[in-house]
Amino acid sequence: MPVLYRADHVGSFLRPPELLAARRADPPAPQRLRAVEDEAILRVLTKQRELGFHIFTDGEFRRSNFMGDFTEAVEGFDFREGLARAWKTQTPGETLSGPVRGIVTAKLRAVRPLTGHELPFLKQHSPGDIKMTLPSATQFPAIGFKYDVTDKVYKDHSALLWDIVEIVKAEMARLAAEGVKYIQIDAPRYSYYMDPKWREWIRANMRTDPEGALAEAVAADNACLNAARRPGVTLAIHLCRGNSRSHWYAEGGYDAVAEKLFGTLAVDRFLLEYDDPRSGTFEPLRFIPKDKVVVLGLVSSKLAQLEDADSLIARIHEAARYFPLENLALSPQCGFASTADGNLLSEEAQWAKLRLVVDTARRVWG
Repeated sequence: MPVLYRADHVGSFLRPPELLAARRADPPAPQRLRAVEDEAILRVLTKQRELGFHIFTDGEFRRSNFMGDFTEAVEGFDFREGLARAWKTQTPGETLSGPVRGIVTAKLRAVRPLTGHELPFLKQHSPGDIKMTLPSATQFPAIGFKYDVTDKVYKDHSALLWDIVEIVKAEMARLAAEGVKYIQIDAPRYSYYMDPKWREWIRANMRTDPEGALAEAVAADNACLNAARRPGVTLAIHLCRGNSRSHWYAEGGYDAVAEKLFGTLAVDRFLLEYDDPRSGTFEPLRFIPKDKVVVLGLVSSKLAQLEDADSLIARIHEAARYFPLENLALSPQCGFASTADGNLLSEEAQWAKLRLVVDTARRVWG
């Protein structure tokens, strides 16, 4: 079966200034915001088509961040407080600290479909197959569970996780039933199991064994993926190490999780970060079943400098030493705007990188 979408992208694009201004309006102007969103989405759909993509997103323009479709549709979060997080930058040794806000303080309940405000417009205007992105259910227990607060509602991280799974399962089943061709789970939390300092964090802060937590995370994501399994629907997972304003929080190759993760996740496509040395080598690709597709995230969405096409092609062929070339594809390593403020590069640089992805894919696979 031919591989669909040789040129891929993770989903989020830089918001234009007028959209950021409309979202920050005080007092809020919902009708004006919707009109600005619609206009910006139409432009970004046209741009994806012009560049030569065959899969289309709305750039996540209706979200405050990559997981906003969940947090804005589900009651039970308190955004006045959060858990501490240290982000790394491109400057060696430099870190930036700040809280990730959104503590679970009540029983979670979806008050509307998570992507119900996004899909109808996309179905009406997309030039081709639609990709919808959803945050992994595993995203929230690590950042939303606070002892002496959340445990008054959910006894532990596991109990919270499986309530979230039910919400995500329902949404994924709905998207598949509505004809969405490509559903992607964004799952940065697996990086905790690759990075030794975050494995220690799991022991200390989640009060659980990392290996057991990893197995439960895979089971949770598989439950969500299996709810959307339909003929003609591509199911994917994106594994990254954090992405906010060109910062990240985890390092390390996939070696520590490859055998357990790659062999058991019920996906058709793995979108993997491979844009710099902190992502490790291609050797762990040997654990991925040969009937899967691996999307190599070789192009940085964090840095403005444009990659060299010949170097990208050489890296693709290097990866093919461990996984069949015919089952590889190419993308940026992450979205360009996992948060509304976006990464530290221009729209012009963003489109140049996406054009490079398409052109390089054509050179390699025709």
